[in-house]
Amino acid sequence: MKNWIPKAVSYLEKSLGKIPSELNEIDWKASLSPKNDKLCKHITAFSNLPGGGFLVFGVDDKTAAILGITKPDADIIVERLASLCRDGVDPLVSIDHSIETFRGEELLFVHIKESAVKPVHIKSQTIEESYIRSGGTTRKASRQEIGALMLNSKTPTWEELHSSKLLNEVEIITLLEYDKILDLLKKPIPTNIPEIIKWLEDEKMIVDIDGKGYYISNFGAISAAKDLNKFDGLSRKALRLIKYEGKNKSAGSKEYPGTKGYAIGFEGLIQFVKGLLPGSEVIKHALREETSVYPEIALRELIANILIHQDFTIRGTGPMIEIFEDRIEFTNPGKLLPSKKIDRLIRTTPESRNEILAAAFRRYNICEERGSGFEKAVTSIELFGLPPLRFEETDNSFKVTMYSPRKFADMSNDERIEACYQHSIIQYYGNGGFNNTSLRKRFGMHDKQAAQISKLIKEAIDAGKIKLKDPESESKKFTLYVPYWA
Repeated sequence: MKNWIPKAVSYLEKSLGKIPSELNEIDWKASLSPKNDKLCKHITAFSNLPGGGFLVFGVDDKTAAILGITKPDADIIVERLASLCRDGVDPLVSIDHSIETFRGEELLFVHIKESAVKPVHIKSQTIEESYIRSGGTTRKASRQEIGALMLNSKTPTWEELHSSKLLNEVEIITLLEYDKILDLLKKPIPTNIPEIIKWLEDEKMIVDIDGKGYYISNFGAISAAKDLNKFDGLSRKALRLIKYEGKNKSAGSKEYPGTKGYAIGFEGLIQFVKGLLPGSEVIKHALREETSVYPEIALRELIANILIHQDFTIRGTGPMIEIFEDRIEFTNPGKLLPSKKIDRLIRTTPESRNEILAAAFRRYNICEERGSGFEKAVTSIELFGLPPLRFEETDNSFKVTMYSPRKFADMSNDERIEACYQHSIIQYYGNGGFNNTSLRKRFGMHDKQAAQISKLIKEAIDAGKIKLKDPESESKKFTLYVPYWA
């Protein structure tokens, strides 16, 4: 039994009491009205009602006598209502139905679900053509009531919008690699198609439309599509990977366009990127081994970042990775959110314009917990002796650059100060602050070079990047430094 049936039956019992009367939540009829405009008004009214409402067919409109209904008649009613919910009102309204035995007769119950986006109004009309339930009847909403509906409206996110036409079950499982998502979640694959479809619904990858078919959501496609080119508007959102031969774009290059959904293609992407990167030989267990000059955890977090935090509403562009001889640039469409400052991105309160995708990436174990991505990236590049990450905001994009290893002497003064600042953040959250020793270790420098580090610390203080943790302390040996905002 569907979970809304008991509530609908309870409303019908109450409505058909000693003195039959229609309620705001339910309306009963012998059969379907031939007037589409009247039906559309009922649909908008129930979809604007908190919790939605119910239409029951097989009950005499005037006497409230239980007449019953045949299966063929019920099928015709459902077909017509579903068509009006798609084509007669705006935004689209979702319904469900069931034939249930009530007082010995078969009745058709139709559940018109509450719309998250309000007000629902007559299609091709203004929002002034919105209707509500009042006193057990349907009437036109006043301007004040329309305003109240708008206050209780939820604008759908980009991830919740539809990316496909109406599809059947076979088409759904042909377009989505659901099995790889289940593998990421370490869950068994369902044994039949209905179970797979139900799981995809629960995962918010598809949307059931009145039992007539399914839409794949943008989230479903961008996460699990076998081929993003199969979805209009999403082909340009596939990740672009370009490798240049030198240190700038004037040298030769080769592009490796992506086609898979982000989640199912992530692990393969990481391994492919690693294969394109320069490596260095290290001695491990008496054997020479090839290792990347870039830390894998930084690659994972920075790639996940450009996928999750991009602005999907910017058309014609998508996330991009550009590999140069001396650096990797990670770029995503969209500027930083207004609440973010470019020098406060490490270990800040997490916020994403694509929360469904961000939450899914965490559940799929693709990236780390909320707010820790840049922190883990910076920690790993310090261990690898890389220059600091560079954050840049352009007119319509955001870029993070990770550089290949460089000695202290080969870094610019601005890079050294930025490295000092990023180190101060990591140490502030780990040890309460940093000192000369920890910063020397970060740069891989000898004890005899302490004077150089002291000079850098003073320059970082003068630049307003760091400060003394305890200005009153007279001890030079145990002096700690923290970020300027601490």
